[in-house]
Amino acid sequence: MKKKKVLMGLTAMVMASTMALTGCGGSGSNNSNSGTASSGSESGESKGEIKEFSMFIAEPASVERTDDNEVKQLIAEKTGVKVKETFLTGQTAQEAIGTIIAGGDYPDIINGGDAMKQLYDAGVLIPLDDYLDKYPNLKAFNTDQQWDNLRQDDGHIYWVNSFGKFLGEDKTTTLNGEAFWIQARVLEWGGYPKLETMDDYFDLIERYNKENPTTNDGTKNIPYTILCDDWRYFCLENAPQFLDGYPNDGSVMVDPATEKVVDYNTTDTAKKYFQKLNEEYKKGIVDPESFTQTYDEYIAKLSTGRVLGMVDQWWDFAYTINDVFKQQKLEQYGYNYIPCALTIEKGMENQWYTSTGELNVSSGVAITTACKDPEAVLQFMDDLLGQELHNLRFWGVEGTDYNVGDDGLFYRTKEQRDQASNSDYKSKHVCDYAQFPQYQGTSRDGKNAMQPAQQPSEFMDTLPDAVKKVFEAYEVTTYPQLMHSVNKVGVWFPMYSYSNNLTTDTPGGVAWTKMGETKHEYLPKVVMSKDFEKGWSEYMDVYKQCKPEDFLAEMQTELDKRIEAAKKFEK
Repeated sequence: MKKKKVLMGLTAMVMASTMALTGCGGSGSNNSNSGTASSGSESGESKGEIKEFSMFIAEPASVERTDDNEVKQLIAEKTGVKVKETFLTGQTAQEAIGTIIAGGDYPDIINGGDAMKQLYDAGVLIPLDDYLDKYPNLKAFNTDQQWDNLRQDDGHIYWVNSFGKFLGEDKTTTLNGEAFWIQARVLEWGGYPKLETMDDYFDLIERYNKENPTTNDGTKNIPYTILCDDWRYFCLENAPQFLDGYPNDGSVMVDPATEKVVDYNTTDTAKKYFQKLNEEYKKGIVDPESFTQTYDEYIAKLSTGRVLGMVDQWWDFAYTINDVFKQQKLEQYGYNYIPCALTIEKGMENQWYTSTGELNVSSGVAITTACKDPEAVLQFMDDLLGQELHNLRFWGVEGTDYNVGDDGLFYRTKEQRDQASNSDYKSKHVCDYAQFPQYQGTSRDGKNAMQPAQQPSEFMDTLPDAVKKVFEAYEVTTYPQLMHSVNKVGVWFPMYSYSNNLTTDTPGGVAWTKMGETKHEYLPKVVMSKDFEKGWSEYMDVYKQCKPEDFLAEMQTELDKRIEAAKKFEK
């Protein structure tokens, strides 16, 4: 995802090397950080002996990488460290982490995702508090308050968040979060209308599909599909919070006027949302395979260009889908997806997009007690945040993956852009170490974006013509501008960083688990029900038996705690 004195040493090393390099693994404002700390990786010196560490990441791999990846090898030569990453396959994060704990065979480094609390409770993570001052790049990654927010019940910090961090100016061009998405071809056909509500959105999809029932090759369209496998259930269940104008607190809404939590599952808006899905299902607009399809099947459908719309987060589909469209020359048909920030009624403010980075304190990169050299791992993480290696991770090798103009600005040729979207090339050459801490925003040279997708010239040059037409029609230059979102998040944001770590050790955690199980079972039934009112009533009856009031009480306690903690740092 993600300067001028950059890779001179690296480029020289690549050119001088006679070995055949072949093959890698694999955002909250902190604008005051200068990031000038130096390390061996910044000096252009090789670290000599290379130490290898193992890492497990509790989410599926976005790209299958080769062990002898070229850039991974370059990073190893610069840092003295190489990390072998393994990813989630065929299990939930909780299941995979549970298996690891039961077996007692731990990797050196781990990101357990939603199951980090299990690792903490098992006592297999190393406290990082006493180490942080030794690693200036890493220490500067968070403010003192943010580091404090990462402390667990025993007062120690065990993991480092990796995402949602900005350095310098915010140069965000893509919408990494959630939205209702619609294909560019649908908007063009409709004359680029202003879509404000669910009714607007589905009305356009219905009218388009009636007049244009197939793709360019004659394949029948899928007007709307839903991804709701075990760990992406948010694609179905959490839209009511956004439709009511709230940001993605994930598990509750927080009324800023009263500083009280609100259950978005039982609001009038929630009922209206699922009633709309029910109506569209009965019309044949909602894909009947929505509730049985796997993630791979979902991605396969999107990759054909058949799906006109869905709710999802950008990171979950766009990087894969856009590369497929480019490689198969499908961009010309307007299949790329455009985000819509819908509300339940016209004229409401929305917070689908929040320009404040989200500090997810519930998960991150941790070092286990199995690691024999935690300081080497921490130095590696510190090195990765240095500018030279950050450029290498996200821009690649100067002269091979990007060039530097006379004005000091990075740019890519068409050939370089094409190879950057080629899955085989990424497998053998690109190594972003994407689960380690990283920045968005502006490079320390004050000119370039930390990541190519946020470089204005690169972003516009890589947009398909159909998407450029959308931007021109709506008079915007980035995806976030399409959302017209306000930014009113409170000091507590996001609350999901607490609920993600709840366990059944507390009444609220028990309720939270039961609520999730009930939604998984009943929401598909509600959408497919022949009698919506009856289906919704049955769902609400079972939902109330989960005792959501216990969950809400614990969330209110956490909310109050965060508000008080913020006051401490305001003084």
